[in-house]
Amino acid sequence: MKYAFFTGAAGGLGGASARAMAKEGWTIFAADINEVALEEIGREENIIPIKVDITSEESIEAAFNEVSQVTDKLDAVINFSGIHNMSSLVEGDIIKTLEKMIDINVMGMVRVNKILFPLVEAGKGRIVNCSSECGWMKAQPFNGPYTITKYAVEAYSDSLHHEMALLGIPVIKIQPGSFKTNMHADAESGFDRLIGGTTHYRKALKRMKPLMMIELKMANDPKYLVEAVLESVNAVKPKFRYKVKNSKLLGSMEIIPNSMLGSIYKMILG
Repeated sequence: MKYAFFTGAAGGLGGASARAMAKEGWTIFAADINEVALEEIGREENIIPIKVDITSEESIEAAFNEVSQVTDKLDAVINFSGIHNMSSLVEGDIIKTLEKMIDINVMGMVRVNKILFPLVEAGKGRIVNCSSECGWMKAQPFNGPYTITKYAVEAYSDSLHHEMALLGIPVIKIQPGSFKTNMHADAESGFDRLIGGTTHYRKALKRMKPLMMIELKMANDPKYLVEAVLESVNAVKPKFRYKVKNSKLLGSMEIIPNSMLGSIYKMILG
């Protein structure tokens, strides 16, 4: 029997991946803060729902105790919990926005891996961290808070990978592109709120929105991400990173020097 602790397991992409693992015979401790969604996924075979607030060490420690009542080891810890919020870095309540995103997207991952590490070590398991294409691509305007957190996830995962290699524990990072989930509707409404609240960037944001909508319409089928997750947890020798359907349009901007990129944005959005 293989056991995995999966954060964000009641969400769209996390839920699809957790269900796929459960169908393959894994016992999944589905960790999430959404009680309604947890109740739904908890009806699935091989899935044990656990309400967890990853911003709270006490909540994760309680989850550790709950897992320990079932098994004394974990074959995988998979971190999918995260939030996305587009924002200017100089307008609005950016400080609270960024603090919250770092607390969930970065520190939540750190807390989970730290507290559950004894179970991973006991099971000679592995750690899978979900990053993003934003974690390695050039930062885009108005997506700064999310990009900052994913850059941090990349650095954290790289360092943890080297550290855990000394103990024989694989650390894997998954870098998804855009996928069809409910987050798309949230992204569009969030962008509209951004336009409504700006005092400096209304013209730029209105020009940027159609470009964002093109990217959203090109979103991929979640099955590709599920396949990557399954490989990352099942492979005897998993890859360190899995880039999954990253944007070719945004990827093409990697060849443009930063010294020129600002001028290009000003030409397009200014």
